[in-house]
Amino acid sequence: MKWGKIPEPQIENVKKLSTELGVSDIVSKLLIQRGINNFASAKNYFRPEWNHLYDPFLMKDMQIAVDRIKRAIDKNEKVMVLGDYDVDGTTSVSLIISYLNDKITDLKPYIPDRYSEGYGISERAINYANSEGVNLIIALDCGIKAFEKVKYASSLGIDFIICDHHMPEEILPDAVAVLDPKRTDCNYPFKDLCGCGIGFKLVQAINNQLGLSDSELIIYLDLVATAIAADLVPLVGENRTLMFLGLKQLRENPRLGFKIFIKDLTRPLNVSDLAFIVAPRINAAGRMDHGINAVKLMTSKDQKAVLSIARTIEFFNTERKSTEERITNEALQQIKLEDTTKNCSTVVYHPSWHKGVIGIVASRLIEHYYRPTVVLTNAEDLMVGSVRSVYGFDVYKALEACKQHIFQFGGHKYAAGLTLNTEQLNPFKEAFETYVSKNLSPELKEPEIKYDLEVEFSDLNSKLLRIINQMRPFGPKNMNPVFATHNCRDSGSSRLVGSDKTHLRLDILDSNQKHFQGIGFGLGHMLKKVKGTDTFSILYTLDENYYNGVVNLQFKLRDINFN
Repeated sequence: MKWGKIPEPQIENVKKLSTELGVSDIVSKLLIQRGINNFASAKNYFRPEWNHLYDPFLMKDMQIAVDRIKRAIDKNEKVMVLGDYDVDGTTSVSLIISYLNDKITDLKPYIPDRYSEGYGISERAINYANSEGVNLIIALDCGIKAFEKVKYASSLGIDFIICDHHMPEEILPDAVAVLDPKRTDCNYPFKDLCGCGIGFKLVQAINNQLGLSDSELIIYLDLVATAIAADLVPLVGENRTLMFLGLKQLRENPRLGFKIFIKDLTRPLNVSDLAFIVAPRINAAGRMDHGINAVKLMTSKDQKAVLSIARTIEFFNTERKSTEERITNEALQQIKLEDTTKNCSTVVYHPSWHKGVIGIVASRLIEHYYRPTVVLTNAEDLMVGSVRSVYGFDVYKALEACKQHIFQFGGHKYAAGLTLNTEQLNPFKEAFETYVSKNLSPELKEPEIKYDLEVEFSDLNSKLLRIINQMRPFGPKNMNPVFATHNCRDSGSSRLVGSDKTHLRLDILDSNQKHFQGIGFGLGHMLKKVKGTDTFSILYTLDENYYNGVVNLQFKLRDINFN
């Protein structure tokens, strides 16, 4: 991979912050790179607290939304809570259902069926709400472009409150309230909340209006933290505070539906556990079965019921993995057969591919061919697809440029979904490839690892690691610091480890003859070059190795450059 160095801050700013905080220059550099440049911002960064959260009423339409929900509470109206079938949507629905459960008698959770309804608000959902006498629908993690659906609901006497975080158009749906910090007329200070985050701000506002204590809301932060981890929103500002507090809740008192998946962890739960253990299982319900089961898992307080649902979800998660692997292999074969390996983009299609895993498959294809990728399959009379991008390339703009060939689309800079009429496949492929080839700059065509600082092994110690650990939780825009050390050489003791000998245990010296050890998971194939090269450079994060009751400082290898 290509290595890219994050610019170092000016030395006078580093020295000033080092003096102010009483920390080393290395720590000051790492903090300034993350926008922390004085004592006050450092205090907030290292000690996130509830009072760092913004007033929810700063969000446009919040008071209107709260007033409408309060009316529903006072008049005992029937309310539907609707959300997308992914982690962000199902956690959002679980949060609102859990909070309003003792305030509204008749609450109806609704997750659209991925296959028969597709993404977002469906006519079927509105018809069901109408047949059940629902007066209000609260839509979460979707709805920002549901113009016709909101109009249709209104004709039936059903009000809509939309809580979304996707990019809106200039005109908004004619809902009672539209909560989306990305609205051009919304002055809410933090724009990068996920859908569940916006749902939480709504709950926070209702709670405030009802004169209830903020402490009552802490139990919902495990849901918010899981959504933040799954949706890969920036872990800065309000998201970082919500994640910090949510992890605390998860470690101390997780809900039954989460406890069952994390009970075997032998160390404190972290963001990666949410992203790679909890989130895939919640997603599996919507991908392979039905997302409403994820809501039941997260809202039930019955241990037997939770265990039963969890077993079913575990089964579907296993099925998801094998389906994803098979389709990825078929897609790679298609790319080779169609001779598109030299394209600037990937667009692959098969009518029988499982709709629930095509987003994951798109991400897997990027690992093989690093370029913007679209994976399509059939859904009734249309084609549906998932789009994933490479770092720095706005795939949403690419879809906008091809919109004459698209039935509908929506999403973010790096991930989107679309629907095509079948006859538009080839015109879309050509238009997408044309746009990408013209706009994908050469520096974005190969993956890059960004690193923070160049250091010698003598700079690294347990005190530095303790401070780095206080910089958690790590995630987008607040990544675990990556270090580079040059002119390394093998001490003679580097070797392969692991039951299948695929991991690399490095035992090396730097240019000052300082000795250090580390692990490179899945990098065993590099051992021969390590042994046969005079000097090389390494990229790594700082870590601890626990072995036979002894704890030692080590590095976790990211990459090796053999100069």
